[in-house]
Amino acid sequence: MRAGGEGTPPPVVITPDLTLPKLLRRTARHYGDRKVAMREKDYGIWRQITWREYSEHVRHIALGFVALGLGRGDKVALVGHNRPEGLWAEMATLCVGGVAVWLYQDCLIDEVQYIVEHSDARLLVGEGQEEVDKALAVADRCPKLERILWDDPKGMRGYTDPRLLSLAEVEHLGRELDAREPGRFETLVDAGRGQDTALLFYTSGTTARPKGALLSHTNMLKMGQNLMAVDPCTARDDFVSFLPFAWIGEQMMSISCGLQAGFTINFPEAPETVQQNIREIGPQVLFSPPRIYEQMVRSVQAKILDAPPLKRRAYRWGLDVGHRVADCQFGRRSVPPALRLARWLADWLVLRKLRDHLGLARVQHAYTGGAALGPDHLRFFHAIGVNLKQIYGQTEIAGISVVHRDGDIKFDTVGRPIPETELRIAADGEILSRSPCVFQGYYKMPAETAWTLKDGWLHSGDIGFFDEDGHLVVFDRRSDVMTLGDGTRFSPQYIETRLKFSPYLKDGWIVGHGRPFVSAVVCIDAVVVGRWAEDQHLAYTSYVELSQKPEVYALVAGAIRQVNRSLPAPARIRKLVNLHKEFDADDEELTRTRKLRRAFLEERYQEILAAIYSDSTEVHMDTTVTYEDGRVARTRTALRIMPIEDS
Repeated sequence: MRAGGEGTPPPVVITPDLTLPKLLRRTARHYGDRKVAMREKDYGIWRQITWREYSEHVRHIALGFVALGLGRGDKVALVGHNRPEGLWAEMATLCVGGVAVWLYQDCLIDEVQYIVEHSDARLLVGEGQEEVDKALAVADRCPKLERILWDDPKGMRGYTDPRLLSLAEVEHLGRELDAREPGRFETLVDAGRGQDTALLFYTSGTTARPKGALLSHTNMLKMGQNLMAVDPCTARDDFVSFLPFAWIGEQMMSISCGLQAGFTINFPEAPETVQQNIREIGPQVLFSPPRIYEQMVRSVQAKILDAPPLKRRAYRWGLDVGHRVADCQFGRRSVPPALRLARWLADWLVLRKLRDHLGLARVQHAYTGGAALGPDHLRFFHAIGVNLKQIYGQTEIAGISVVHRDGDIKFDTVGRPIPETELRIAADGEILSRSPCVFQGYYKMPAETAWTLKDGWLHSGDIGFFDEDGHLVVFDRRSDVMTLGDGTRFSPQYIETRLKFSPYLKDGWIVGHGRPFVSAVVCIDAVVVGRWAEDQHLAYTSYVELSQKPEVYALVAGAIRQVNRSLPAPARIRKLVNLHKEFDADDEELTRTRKLRRAFLEERYQEILAAIYSDSTEVHMDTTVTYEDGRVARTRTALRIMPIEDS
C-alpha cells in the first residue's frame, strides 16, 4: 500500500515565526485532496483522509475550542488510542495558541488526576467512555478542568453531566464561528511564534513524580529537520502510528517529521492488530522502543520453535548466514564472495519471508530508542536485512540527540550526534548536550529546571563515554549503575537486555549493587514458555504455577548461563527467582514506557532480596495486584530461589 500523491513541497526553512500550525497550513495547501495525509483502519477497511480534510477538521475543532473560551497558553489534556481525531485535537490546540498535554491511555485514575491538576488543563479530550469515566472521577478534584470532550459515542448514551460535549459538537461550534468570522482562524495561526510552548510532556518518572517538560514549536521543528538531515524521509513514505502520543518518540515522528516530509500516517485498527496492520502497510519508516522489537524477535523465535524439523533447520541456517554477514558489516570487513552468495540464497529462501512476516519488507528507516536495545537484538535485525539504528535522547531534547548513520552502526553504541547538537562528557561521566531542541524547562519546577540546565547544558542523568570512532556509548542511568562485590561498576541494564534475547524471558531485574553477588528476578513469557511446557507434556493452570515448575527453572537457568558466558566473573548471575507475575505499570513496577522503577521494586520485593542474600531456598510472597479499574487483588505463593553455577 503506497501513499501516492504529487510533488514535494519546498524545503522547510525554520524561522523564528514558524510554528507547527503554520507548517500544517502550508503542507495542506500544497497537497489539498491530491494526497493522503493519514489512514485509519476501521471495521476492516482503511479510511483515507486527505491533507485538505485533515486541515479542515483541525480548523473547525480549533474554532470550536475558541467558542468554548480556550485562549493562548491554556492547557488541553488528551488521552486515548492513536486515532486521527486525537491528532486533530492536538493540532487544534496548537492553532489556538494552547498547549497540548498527552496522557497515556492506560493511566490509572490517580495518574490522570496528578497530570490534569498539575498541568492546569481547562479541557480534557478523551476517546470514549473509558476516558470519560476517568475524567469524571477526577473532575471535582481538578478545579481548573471545565469541559470533558469525547469522540467515540459507544456507551455514551446515558451520560448527562453538563461538562460533557462530543467532538462533533465542538466542530459544529467551530463551523458556526467560521461562518460568522471567516478570518478568525488565520488570525489565530498567524499570531503564533516558534518559541511559544507547544507541548507539555510528562516524563516517565522512574524515581519520583513525573515532571512536565515544556517544548516549543521550534524545539519540535528543529528535531524533525535535523533527524531527516541524517535520514531523509519523503512524501511517498508511510509511517505507522501505534505508540502512545504521550511518548516523545511518537510525537517526533508524527508531528516533527510528518509535517515536514508530508508522509502518510497510518493508524492501526486496535492495539491487538498492530503487527498485522504494520504488515499490511509495509511502512518505509518505523520508530519504536525496544519492547516492540523484542516482541518481534520473540515471535520469530517462537515461530522457529514451532516449525517442522526441516523448516527449523532452514531458518537456523538462514539466520546463521545473516549473522555472519552482519558481523562483517559491524566489523567493517568486506563480505567474502562465497558468503555473499550464501546471503543471497538465504535471503531468497528465508530472510525476506521473515521481514515480510514482521511487516519490515520495505522499511528504509528503522529506529529504536527510549531505552537500551540489547546487542543480540540489534544483530538479529541486521542479520535478516533490516537496517535498524539505535537512537539516544530524552524528552527534554525533543526526542533525539544521537543516532547511527548508514554503514556506521556498532551494536554497543548509539551513534554520533545529529546536526546542531553538541555533546560532551562531564568529569563524573554524565552526558551533557546543547542544541536548539533543548526544552524550555519543567512546568512549575524552577529548582529542577535550574539543576537540569545548569551551566547552559542539558544534564541527562546518564553515564557514558565516546569510543575511538566518536560514537557515544551509554553506560546506564547514573542512579542505576551498580557497584559489584569486587568494587567494579557495571550496568544492570546491559545484563537485562541480554537476558531478554531469550524467547522464554519477557523481563528481568538485575540486583547486585553493594551486594556480594549478582542475582536476577525474572518474568517468563507465558505464551512461549506455555507452548514449550505443552511440548514437554507439563500440566499447569496459571502463570504462578508455570513459573515455579522445576523444569521451567532449568529452562531459565540455561538462558542465564548463556548470558553469563559473555560477562566478567563478578557480574555473572549467581541466583535466580522466577517471579509469580509479570512486571506491570499498573502496579507501579514499570513506567508507562516500560522502564523498571528500581527503587520501587527494591521496596516492594525486599522479602525476595532478603531471602536471596541468605541461605533460604524459597520465599513466601503475599502481594497485591492493582488492576486498571482500581480493583486490588492479593496473591500468596512460594517462590523458589535457584543457585546458578557456571556450566
